[in-house]
Amino acid sequence: MTLVPLESNPEFIHKIGVPAKWKLSDVYGLDEPLLAMVPKPVLALILLLPETEKAKAYAAELESKIKAEGKEPPKNIFHMKQCVTNACGTVALIHSILNNLDQIDLNDGALKNFYEEAKDLSFVERGELLMKETNEIIDAHKQLAKEGQTQAPPEDEPVVHHFVAFVEKDGTLYELDGCKSAPINHGPTTKEAVLDNAAKVCKEYMARDPGEVHFTMMALVAN
Repeated sequence: MTLVPLESNPEFIHKIGVPAKWKLSDVYGLDEPLLAMVPKPVLALILLLPETEKAKAYAAELESKIKAEGKEPPKNIFHMKQCVTNACGTVALIHSILNNLDQIDLNDGALKNFYEEAKDLSFVERGELLMKETNEIIDAHKQLAKEGQTQAPPEDEPVVHHFVAFVEKDGTLYELDGCKSAPINHGPTTKEAVLDNAAKVCKEYMARDPGEVHFTMMALVAN
């Protein structure tokens, strides 16, 4: 299955069952004054990064490190494989939301139904579950992609950007990527400091590719 890429659409999370008290907010930069403008509390930071050769090389390096370490990922982190082409934005949102269910009380609907079915599955099985044509989340993705403000590209058009999510879990900052086989541990953090600490990792991504300017961020925050 291949999807039309979903542009940043604040309605999507509410359509799949996130209560209106939470929303997506643009993050306009990584300097302290700009981070201070982001509504609080922040539950997750999502980074859209260009898939340049340098980015692909770093992703391959991370995946090799994960496999070499051979560690079992933490059981309480919801991490799923991206099995659907062009669904990295939707997967990043799912990672952001389902790892914050201690604060988000999902409404009945697509995401709650998916979580109940997926919570005891493996990394790969969760991705395969999302891939089903009958999945309500995919239906919402397709509908909103058609309603986007910009003309939707063809499904087979290559996408040159990728989404990853940063969340706090048990005092640790994790990077969650559906194209990597385990969460990436970025060290200690607190719920209050998740934005600042995730921003430091985003700066490292940008420093690896200084000639690239097409980085974008958004946060899952209180409405």
